[in-house]
Amino acid sequence: MFQDRLPETYQSVRPADGRRRNVWAALLPRRSRAAFRLGISATVALADVLTICGLGLAIEVVYYYAQAGTLIPGSEIRSLRISGLVALFVLLTNLVREEYSIETSLARRPHLRRAATLWLVAWAVVLVFGFATKTTTDFSRVVAVTLFVLGLPAMLSMRAAMIALVRKGITPASASVSRVHLVGFEEDIARFYASNDADALGLRVIGTSYLRRVDATADEAARQAQLSEDLDLAVSVVRFLRPDDVFILVPWADNAEVERCIDAFLRVPAALHLRPGAVLDRFPDLEIARVGRLSGINIGRRPLNIGEILLKRAFDLALSLTALALLAPLMAAVAVLIKLDSPGPVFFRQRRYGFNQQPFDVFKFRSMKVEENAGFRQATRNDSRITRIGAMLRRSNIDELPQLLNVVLGEMSLVGPRPHALAHDRSFERRIALYARRHNVKPGITGWAQVNGLRGETLTDLDMERRVAHDLHYIDNWSIWFDMQIIVQTVISPRAYRNAF
Repeated sequence: MFQDRLPETYQSVRPADGRRRNVWAALLPRRSRAAFRLGISATVALADVLTICGLGLAIEVVYYYAQAGTLIPGSEIRSLRISGLVALFVLLTNLVREEYSIETSLARRPHLRRAATLWLVAWAVVLVFGFATKTTTDFSRVVAVTLFVLGLPAMLSMRAAMIALVRKGITPASASVSRVHLVGFEEDIARFYASNDADALGLRVIGTSYLRRVDATADEAARQAQLSEDLDLAVSVVRFLRPDDVFILVPWADNAEVERCIDAFLRVPAALHLRPGAVLDRFPDLEIARVGRLSGINIGRRPLNIGEILLKRAFDLALSLTALALLAPLMAAVAVLIKLDSPGPVFFRQRRYGFNQQPFDVFKFRSMKVEENAGFRQATRNDSRITRIGAMLRRSNIDELPQLLNVVLGEMSLVGPRPHALAHDRSFERRIALYARRHNVKPGITGWAQVNGLRGETLTDLDMERRVAHDLHYIDNWSIWFDMQIIVQTVISPRAYRNAF
């Protein structure tokens, strides 16, 4: 076994006072490190509290000035009670969930779904507390409602800014980053360095211990003796360097070696981690999940849980029924224009795949001339089959309005991956990875791909790959707020009308 020399990035560490220092001394843990980490986490947490309380105070000051024409006296300020209670609940919950840790800041951006759920629960707690103490009448409803509406976006914006600052300030030379030691066979450690940018990992690799491959002709006793020698030396090095975390990069297929590594490094005061090859790189949000009494690594959750399904369905029904009632005169006028423009039916029905690849008939206003015994052919720019009224309907997306009926029937949702023709589905499913995963949720009248201009004719596989990437992003990041954002963008964003013909 041998210990690797450190990458050049870590060899050039210099102290702030400019004095020359031994490299090994620079790699040992510093007494101030815990204070640095605590200070960064405390700053992120304090930013949440100040954002919520500051916003509540600002709203109250502005509202009082608008009503009385003067600044509010200090003795009449009441918003800090309600905003302080909300901030306290948010703070304590995030502390329990370790939301303020440096690793959380480096690993992901603010999670909209988690933050929105916490915000709603916090306000529910405030309402229950106010009801129990009979103090709900002490607070301005205008201030409370405004704080509820603006608080979540303000908190997310501040958190995004803090995370950006943390990511910018954390480098491998920073005193606050996690200090990591790598253990594995030479090819596994080489693969780790090849597939990871050391400067972007948000940690500091202070050393590596290479395990030697045992000669295939050696007997079992010699194999065990060599591995024991390598592990004893590695443990000695880890005890000297005192890293925070030890990563075992030995492939899981080498079960015996992995077990020996675990037994060896459980004896040192450091967190121990296993890396299951390239799986972690493909699925960065893996977590341990339990089903009954069975444990496993969860590489993909259900697209929507039962609560989210009910919420989305209620949202779809409420908006689609309202839209049908309001748009009935427009849809009747469009039907008349279609009949006057060209012979044929008002509606166009085509077979599409829905949730779990179950086929259904999608409704659209007919925008093309009727052709007898014509097979499927995708519409193209300046397509001669498109009627005069049809061109207008396509440019304005009005041809999609009958799909509100599909939403009411439960075959579609207002927002989701757009359903493609069956011929497209069969073709692209064979050529594009995870294409069929689009069918893990109901198809939508509009979607994240559409509001980003990825609609219309797909001339190349790259066109479809971009569309699929946006659809999968929607599936993995769904929230009711995301649906609302997409619906608004569908109406007002110029990109939503791009490539409509």
